[in-house]
Amino acid sequence: MTPALLAAEGIGMRYGNFLALNQVSVSFARNTLTAIIGPNGAGKSTFFNVLSGALRPSTGRVMFEGRDITGDPQHAFARMGIAKSFQITNVFPRLSTHENVRVAVQMLSTRFDLLTPRESLTAVTAQADQLLETVGLADARRRPAADLAHGQQRCLEIALALACAPKLLLLDEPTAGMSPEETVAMMDLILTLAAERTVILVEHKMKLVMGICQRVIVLHHGELLAEGTPAEVRANAEVKRVYLGQGV
Repeated sequence: MTPALLAAEGIGMRYGNFLALNQVSVSFARNTLTAIIGPNGAGKSTFFNVLSGALRPSTGRVMFEGRDITGDPQHAFARMGIAKSFQITNVFPRLSTHENVRVAVQMLSTRFDLLTPRESLTAVTAQADQLLETVGLADARRRPAADLAHGQQRCLEIALALACAPKLLLLDEPTAGMSPEETVAMMDLILTLAAERTVILVEHKMKLVMGICQRVIVLHHGELLAEGTPAEVRANAEVKRVYLGQGV
C-alpha cells in the first residue's frame, strides 16, 4: 500500500473551554481529489488551517511524506511542496495578471538575485505565461488584477499557488461568490489540477463536491463523522441526518 502524502493524526484544537477539533485522524492519498465538508461550525476551517500550517494544533500532529511538519513555519510549506488558496482572494490589485504570477515565481526561483534586470529573466516569464495558460488567464496577462472578474481573480490566486509546483494543493471554498458559469469553469480547472497532484478542498456546494471528488470527509461538531467515496457518504445515515434538507 502506498503511504499517504498527508496524514492528520489525533488532531485536537482547543480555544479556552471550546473544543473546535476533537481527535481527528485522517490521511490523504497521493493524486487524489478530496473534499472536506460539514455544517457551519463543524470545524472545517480550523482543520483546513491546521493542515495548511496556519494553526498549530493543541494535540496531535500533521505528517507530510512521512515527516512531522506540525508547527513548521508557513513559508517552509511552499518549499516542501504545499500550496494553498484562501476563501478571500489575495492578489496584488495594481499589478498586471502576469506580474502577479511572475512575482510569485521569482520569489521561489531568484529570491536573492536583486541585480538581474527583470527583462532577462526569460525562464521566469515563460513559467508565468505557462501558469496563466493553465488557469485560463493567458488572454488577460496585461490586465490589472483589480479589473478581473471575481472568478478570474480566484483563478489568478490559484496560479500564484501553483508557482511553487506543489505536490499538495489546498483550496478553501474555491467557488465562493461565483456565478454558475464561473463555478463550472472552476470545477473544470480543479479536475485538471487534480490530475497531476493531490488536491484537498473545503467546499459548501454539495453538487460540485459529489460530482468531482474521489473522496469526501465529513466533520461534525469538530469530530470525524464519516469518510469515503461520494456514493458511500451520500448513503451514510448519519450524514443524511446532519445534512437533512441540505441536498446531500
